[in-house]
Amino acid sequence: MAPRIEPVETSQEIPARCQVVVIGGGIVGVTAALTLAERGIPVVLLEKGRIAAEQSSRNLGWVRKTSRGAADVPMAQAADRLWADLPARIGRTVGYRQAGIMFLARSEAEMEVHRAWLASVEALGLDARLLSPAQIDRSVPGGQGRWAGGLFTPSDGRAEPTLATSAIAAAAQEKGAVIVEHCAVRTVQTSAGRISGVVTERGEIACDQVLLAGGLWSRRFLGNLGIGLPILPLTCSVFRTAPMEGPTDIAVGGPDFSFRKHIDGGFIVTQRGALSSPLVLDHLLVGRRYMHLLRDQRGLLRITLNRQSLTDLRLARRWSGKQVSPFEKLRVMDPPTLPALNREAMENLSAAWPAFANARIVEAWAGTMDITPDSLPVIGPVASMPGLTLATGFSGHGFGTGPAAGQLAADLVSGAEPLVDPSPYRLERF
Repeated sequence: MAPRIEPVETSQEIPARCQVVVIGGGIVGVTAALTLAERGIPVVLLEKGRIAAEQSSRNLGWVRKTSRGAADVPMAQAADRLWADLPARIGRTVGYRQAGIMFLARSEAEMEVHRAWLASVEALGLDARLLSPAQIDRSVPGGQGRWAGGLFTPSDGRAEPTLATSAIAAAAQEKGAVIVEHCAVRTVQTSAGRISGVVTERGEIACDQVLLAGGLWSRRFLGNLGIGLPILPLTCSVFRTAPMEGPTDIAVGGPDFSFRKHIDGGFIVTQRGALSSPLVLDHLLVGRRYMHLLRDQRGLLRITLNRQSLTDLRLARRWSGKQVSPFEKLRVMDPPTLPALNREAMENLSAAWPAFANARIVEAWAGTMDITPDSLPVIGPVASMPGLTLATGFSGHGFGTGPAAGQLAADLVSGAEPLVDPSPYRLERF
């Protein structure tokens, strides 16, 4: 089951030519298209399925700086400013609210992790601070947890994934971008060693630049071009409760649960201490790059062999522009939820805050994230193929930084001054 997305009426025709083609209709791709359109640059965005149908609508909606690596914080800070200005910019609500995010610790060892992170970002001017158990109880009343302490950033917030990407896409179209759903890009065309167009299932489009914002699908697309990109899938199971009286407006992350208030008065909940890791061929091909993560976070992973694993084996890894691509055979990645993880999340949360014991679950879903070895995205040009730029591999953090990441990608494509320093995100680091 997928969450219900605000629909977008998109174009039925593709133009013969434009300046930039954006591949992928998630929040990063549509924000890049909006930014380019605002700058008067002819842009076409092509989505194999529906706008926001994958991780951009399935994430938790958190907009956070907390616990990001220091190199990634400037983009998160820029995203805060862009989220705040977004409703006025696009003339639509995105459900953004700066209500704060709190992380809880059960042990001194967990508190030491928070202290180390706070020290690592000391020079960046964040409003994050450590909390005592008494401060947690005052901020999130009604709890039964015995916390060692916590970490709180008041300027963190949340937005609504089922609203935001659709709203940005609609605004991008109003400002001149052409967006086409159900139109997969099979491959790119080159001339004199650089990008000259794309081949889609509906025909060819000539262009000068291509921005690949394909999320989990980017590795397969690039592999067909002979370009390596290390990405592995992790799946998060999530559920939403019916409207209820809850303990706080603050988003709260415990060691084995998290919750945040939904725009309708319910709560979005997940088992923060466990993710499903569907076994795929890429575990054999690039898994060695992730050994440090497996060593440090082995308790986090629930390794599974499921229909997602089997589907991955059936999808081609090499094809021509004249052949049906994997992206046409599987329009939307809709992974199965793991009910056991959702049960654990509810049990753990109810034990900590008994108000959730009688919560009624109204929907549940899962989303698959594109994880890089260092959990940072890749945003930048591909040196071996001039005219091709990447904005992918967001490792579960892409929604929160989406407005900034999309703008940064648009800056790089158009030759504008970058919103933030792009060097931490370069492909060459791998």
